[in-house]
Amino acid sequence: MLEEGDVSDKQEPENLQLVHLLRAVTVEFGLRQAEFAARNGMHPTDVRALICLLDAARAGEAATAGLLGARLGLNSAGTTALIDRLERLGHVARARDDRDRRRILLRVEPEAIRLGREFFGPLIDGVLRVLDSFDTAERDTIRRFLTATHTVFAPEADA
Repeated sequence: MLEEGDVSDKQEPENLQLVHLLRAVTVEFGLRQAEFAARNGMHPTDVRALICLLDAARAGEAATAGLLGARLGLNSAGTTALIDRLERLGHVARARDDRDRRRILLRVEPEAIRLGREFFGPLIDGVLRVLDSFDTAERDTIRRFLTATHTVFAPEADA
């Protein structure tokens, strides 16, 4: 018999079970990020910064200190310290924007990308294998769910 306050999957609404599964995946992903950071002499925020910069590059966005600070919720001094640290580690380079010489852009260095692929590649391959087991309509549903969920958590959702 369950005591008051005990949780059972059978009593929990199905949608809440999915929320808990999503949380479990994000916790595990965070643990892998922390492991990667520790192995490479980095802080977990450094890893989040690299992911942010790589995502900006994929989206064709200008990766500036302002963008990085906003996405990570850091003030100007914290953002500068983070970029300086990543630059010292050889993971990020600063470069003048060719279109606006006053603006400094951030670029993830090839060695940092190699380290990331070496560590996260097998995990990504595993997720890709899982996704291969779903048909196109199922993947579209997963994409729609993750996109909508992302908007709930995105800072713009609070505005």
